[in-house]
Amino acid sequence: MLKFLCFLVFLIPLCIYSGLWWLVCSMMFFVSFLYLFFFPYFFCWGGLSYIFGCDLISYGLILLSLWICVLMILASESVFRLNYFSGFFLFVVIILTILLYCTFSSISLLSFYIFFESSLIPTLFLILGWGYQPERVQAGIYLLFYTLLASLPLLVGILFIYNSLGSLCLFMLNGNSYLVGGLFYLCMVFAFLVSMPMFMVHLWLPSAHVEAPVSGSMILAGVLLKLGGYGLLRAFPVLFKFGFKFGVVWVALSLVGGLFVSLFCMRQTDLKSLIAYSSVAHMSMVIGGIMTLNYWGVCSSFALMVAHGLCSSGLFCLSNISYERFSSRSLLINSGLINLMPSMAMWWFLLSSCNMAAPPSLNLLGEIGLLSSLVSWSWCLMFVLVFLSFFSAAYTLYLYSYSQHGSIYSGIYSCSLGYVREFLLLFLHWFPLNLIILKVDVSVFWI
Repeated sequence: MLKFLCFLVFLIPLCIYSGLWWLVCSMMFFVSFLYLFFFPYFFCWGGLSYIFGCDLISYGLILLSLWICVLMILASESVFRLNYFSGFFLFVVIILTILLYCTFSSISLLSFYIFFESSLIPTLFLILGWGYQPERVQAGIYLLFYTLLASLPLLVGILFIYNSLGSLCLFMLNGNSYLVGGLFYLCMVFAFLVSMPMFMVHLWLPSAHVEAPVSGSMILAGVLLKLGGYGLLRAFPVLFKFGFKFGVVWVALSLVGGLFVSLFCMRQTDLKSLIAYSSVAHMSMVIGGIMTLNYWGVCSSFALMVAHGLCSSGLFCLSNISYERFSSRSLLINSGLINLMPSMAMWWFLLSSCNMAAPPSLNLLGEIGLLSSLVSWSWCLMFVLVFLSFFSAAYTLYLYSYSQHGSIYSGIYSCSLGYVREFLLLFLHWFPLNLIILKVDVSVFWI
């Protein structure tokens, strides 16, 4: 694991020269390609060093982090073209990549917590430095205080585990949860639920997405929301017995909240806000699947996390492409785009169909597993899941139809078609999303 980390650290001096933008981008693609061959074939921990290691779920999320970070550079070409502190932008992205790599490869709960919190700082720099509106300061404060306030009890819980079990190593934690009480369980779980985010503690996410540049939105939706799910999966060996008592609270709250958020999506007029709220709705199913603590729920949650990371990031890229042409994210202005940019309408259709879990996307595989796990846990959830799936398709169709069809806004006199860079960017989101389903055992049967 350390050799990849050293390679990423080697890229930091190249960021000083903003003219080496495409060299850094190519080197990041090369690192992702190399890491692809580091696959843990034996489905157990490998590549172990002092505090780093890798199993299958770590491998998938590290590869997703590397992939999304290099696509962030590819999507932010306007920063390079306008020379808007492009060298510092590259530096922030590579530091964020290193911190995410360390987060997912940590084999100690304490190092995981340190890197988990550290990854918020470069994200805050992206929002404050390259955001669009003055409200980005308020959005950054929301992001920081929601996550930091919820994660301080997590630190106390981690230290309590060390005091009780004498170890923080992830693969040495066991199910001896005699030490678990209600307050300890809440301390360990709440920080990850805020990070995902769960309904009622989700208000930081839409504001952060709306004010963030495209790179900030991509890393927020693509990777940072997955830190919460990854933390839940890692912490549950200690919380397993107590999780059965409180699981019903989180399942009910997340699914009913997901239904409400789906209804919120139907009345959004901002492209980014709609996609951000749809992320909350999808993550509510992931929370429900993990909290059932059964085999299908835990396995399929990983598949949907990876699928949502690619699909949601691609949709944010599409909204940014429209924003660069029209200087607005309003659905009223971004209407009738199929007449102006017919080639881009195909990518809107492909990524929107993936967002509503159409075959052969990985979203379909993850949602089928989560639906079966939730219904097997309690058949009463079927009534909520019917409406949740229906409105998920409804707001995605609303997004696609209102942006592509209808009359063109009269204030638009000219518009350029997509560039080759943008088509490559969207292809690199869509292709792996529909390719991974050919290798189902990697994404689902990872336990």
